[in-house]
Amino acid sequence: MDSAFAPLPRRTEQIARGVIDAALSVHRTLGPGPLESAYEACLAYELERRGHAVMKQVPMPVVYESVKLDAGYRIDLIIDNEVIVEVKSVDALAPVHEAQLLTYLRLSGRRLGFLVNFNVALLKEGIKRRIL
Repeated sequence: MDSAFAPLPRRTEQIARGVIDAALSVHRTLGPGPLESAYEACLAYELERRGHAVMKQVPMPVVYESVKLDAGYRIDLIIDNEVIVEVKSVDALAPVHEAQLLTYLRLSGRRLGFLVNFNVALLKEGIKRRIL
């Protein structure tokens, strides 16, 4: 079976629910408007408070002709070493934001990622979930 169609493990889905719950909590508290760095710090704190392991600003090298190159990529958050979260605070998500998330999923070998734009009135309008 193609991995794109294989169901995610139960643990990954539990982490995903935790990410969404924590993001909702942060958005409820801060609302739209703060800088991306503030949302990222608060989301990381909220996830850690809930018992998740959170890696922040994780360097992601590009492999070119079998050589790992530091190209300046940094994943905002990796939760429990399984789920990638890219945090945004923009007027609207653009295709380049989604391409960035998909690139991080491919380069890292992880299957699930979230693109979370906190600069919206209703957070559900600012969340995109992507699976590889």
